[in-house]
Parts: sequence; C-alpha cells; structure tokens
Amino acid sequence: MGKLAEMIELVRTMPNGVRLVLAFGLVLLAAVGLTLPLIINEAVEAPISAVGLLWMLLLAYLVFTLTLILQRKQAAWILSIGLASLSLPLALVLYFWAGLVGGLVGLGLAGLLFLSLNGQNARAWFSES
Repeated sequence: MGKLAEMIELVRTMPNGVRLVLAFGLVLLAAVGLTLPLIINEAVEAPISAVGLLWMLLLAYLVFTLTLILQRKQAAWILSIGLASLSLPLALVLYFWAGLVGGLVGLGLAGLLFLSLNGQNARAWFSES
C-alpha cells in the first residue's frame, strides 16, 4: 500500500498543467491500446507495415514519456512538449469527423496543453536529474 500512497501523493502535488498533459497521455495510451487488435490482425497478413510500425513507435513514445513525467526527470519536459504536439493531428481528425466545432475543440485542447506546459510551476516540477 506504500507505493500506491506515494503515487497518489505525487499526483496530488503536481501542477495542474502537468496533470493535464499526463491525463492526455493516458487517454492517448488507452486509445492506442483499444486499436491494437486491428494492428495485430494486419500483422498476420504483412509482418511489417507502415501503420504497424507507426503504432509501435507511438506506443513506445507514450510509455517512455509518461514514465519520465512520473519520475519528474528534466528530459520529460521536452518529451511532454512533443506529447502535446500530438494534439495537432487530433485537431485535424476532429475537424474531419465533427466539422468546424470539432476542429476548434481540438485546437483549443492543443492550445491548453501548450500553455499549461509553459507555466513556471510546470517547468519547475521537472527538476529531478
């Protein structure tokens, strides 16, 4: 129970901007996990495909970035900026699915993610070497 209490305390003390990026990363990780069976089915036909390679790279990037964010490493700030940049293709997808409103929601999310990471508290939180 000690590790769980440590994790809860870590999330409780992190700035809201970092929480937002962490939540976005976890939602993205869940979305990749839900679409993984489609990629595995494609791998039966062709062991190496562009979509499969892209999905595996995205999965590795998400896991690595989220791990570094939870460890408060200095490199996690730059990687979390990259994670926030993944909201830009999401804005484009939302635009095609839901029209102008979806695109504006996606751009709003992207702006919120970038602004939240540029705060002094968020940047100072990534202090562990």
